[in-house]
Amino acid sequence: MNKEKGNNRSKVLLGMSGGTDSSIAAIMLQEQGYEVTGITFRFFEKDGQTDYLKSARHLADQLGIAHITYDVRKEFESRIIRYFIDSYMQGETPVPCTLCNNFFKWPLMAQVADQMGIEYIASGHYIQRVVHEGRYYIRPGIDPDKDQSFFMWGLSQELMKRMVLPLGEMIKEEVRAYARARGYAAQAAKKESIGVCFCPGDYRSFLRERLPEEKFQAGHFVDIAGRIIGKHPGYAFFTIGQRRGLGVHFNQALYVQHIDVRTNEVTLAPLKELERMHFLVRDWSVRCLEELLSISHVEVRIRYRKQWNTGHVLVLPENDGKLLVQLDQPLTAVAPGQAVAFYYDNRVIGGGIIC
Repeated sequence: MNKEKGNNRSKVLLGMSGGTDSSIAAIMLQEQGYEVTGITFRFFEKDGQTDYLKSARHLADQLGIAHITYDVRKEFESRIIRYFIDSYMQGETPVPCTLCNNFFKWPLMAQVADQMGIEYIASGHYIQRVVHEGRYYIRPGIDPDKDQSFFMWGLSQELMKRMVLPLGEMIKEEVRAYARARGYAAQAAKKESIGVCFCPGDYRSFLRERLPEEKFQAGHFVDIAGRIIGKHPGYAFFTIGQRRGLGVHFNQALYVQHIDVRTNEVTLAPLKELERMHFLVRDWSVRCLEELLSISHVEVRIRYRKQWNTGHVLVLPENDGKLLVQLDQPLTAVAPGQAVAFYYDNRVIGGGIIC
């Protein structure tokens, strides 16, 4: 249900962040015949800034739709931000948008909709929804620069059944033009949000703000043979595949290949040494396991807009049911904690967290 009309004033709860995409989604849904209620979640507010709340309320007033705010800052802190911090301190590379969308934001929106007697839930995400052999799947949005399907591999069937996604078949410039044509120039001109919502800048500064200095102890850079080749300010400030910002210079390009939390050592190596032909996946969610296991060349993505390949997936019952991904070609910077998404036939068929 991407662009069809709302039937008999079907009710929809729309997540409104105050930004361009959710604002235009509100306008479109109203034009399509839905009875729209906007909800703005208070997830995180830097220095008490609440301009986003004012923007969402102002647009709701302009459209004549109901609007509510929902304060979940404590829950967001304990579930998403704490996970983000803990992952880096465990030498992993977190993907908070994956955790938030699959297991926090969308389920929360469905919960509120149930309490209000609202059938559908909607957002301004650039994704589509399709039905294949009786199952619901997320499909990439048509704008490759805005597609957010990578983060949506863990949504339940019940959630996807209720989703309305008005922007999935549009590119960003069409969305801006749509707003301008209807007299919403301010919404059309809003700047893009970049990065993690609560940490749009360097995560290292965020860690330093949140943790005592004694959490960060200087350690050694070592080569793949274990020889000391330099010093670093703390393992948590580095991620697998990192080349820039090492703070030391060598006579060849070196990348972070391994992080040892126990010894506080960060292994640096040439890019070739980072190549992997297989990896394990935990906490996975798959639409149809039989389908995934039967595909000889499933598309494997380990980054939002890059680092994709094809491969075959197996289940390892003897290894706590983890998935084993065997790649057709090597990938570099396969980092523990990072998400992986599986695609086939232009559908997101599952995903999980890299071990």
